[in-house]
Amino acid sequence: MEDQICQSAAASVRARRRIADHIYMTPCLPAKLLGEVLGCDLHFKAENFQKTGSFKLRGALSKLTTLPTDQRVVTASSGNHGIASSFAASVLGHNLTVYLPEGVSPAKLDKIKSFGVDVVLKGSDSGQSEVIARAAAAADENLTYVSPYNDYEIMAGQGTIGLEIVEQVPEVDNVFISLGGGGLVSGIGSVFKAFGTNINVIGVSAKNSAALDAAIKNGSVVDVPHLDTLADGVAGAMDEDSLTLPIASAVIDELVVCDEAEIASALKLLARKEHQIVEGAAALALAGLVKNAEKYRGQTNIVLLCGANFDEQKILPLI
Repeated sequence: MEDQICQSAAASVRARRRIADHIYMTPCLPAKLLGEVLGCDLHFKAENFQKTGSFKLRGALSKLTTLPTDQRVVTASSGNHGIASSFAASVLGHNLTVYLPEGVSPAKLDKIKSFGVDVVLKGSDSGQSEVIARAAAAADENLTYVSPYNDYEIMAGQGTIGLEIVEQVPEVDNVFISLGGGGLVSGIGSVFKAFGTNINVIGVSAKNSAALDAAIKNGSVVDVPHLDTLADGVAGAMDEDSLTLPIASAVIDELVVCDEAEIASALKLLARKEHQIVEGAAALALAGLVKNAEKYRGQTNIVLLCGANFDEQKILPLI
């Protein structure tokens, strides 16, 4: 596994060179007011300021820059990955088809269509759309399926965040990362471990949809309930053969699970103390720090704000 972690980190170094012209090097913002409240030196790695509004652009660009532009690509996502892949395809020149559930919100549909990609509305939810997209790729050897997380190049792109953190903030003790399918934490965690930074990686899951947390504790992917959650950007099941599980298991030092009240409280803290309005998946990472704040007092902590593509009707009433 040590070799795999080093290979993953090396892939992030290569990915950084490929995607640099198309992304922002997002800031690590000092959060002095909230840091004082929590008794620590706190910084926000602000991927909420990234182009397309989330970290997902890094992974999408990393993957597509490894494919020739005449390679037809298909993916499925009604959220950040779909938007990121559409942007990446538009700037790189790939022919992309995005499968979306039939009930996708008009706003998300319009956003994805704005990049000039092809859209297919099939499936009652994102999970079904993904199955259909995979089947389409399997039936056509000239069609490549791009997973939101279950791909080494996707992980490599997300790992570029770790490279930036190491450069931006010296002597980091802990980094709090929201857990979905594991691409984000696997990429960043591999960079930290391979470069010998001694940074603790704390993975934070939403109680209402904690697939990776359960898989790590079980040693394999298991079925868990998936209920509505404010952190909808990290909700959903994992692939049974997920490439991320062994890497995430090796690089995560601590696991934290937060409920909806804790996520809502973190959303409010971010808005009122730091004037940051983010999506629930971003607030989830802060909720993990707040839940165990006493444990991390006096330390240098980074909370990864993974995105800002929030549902106004869901988020704004809470803050």
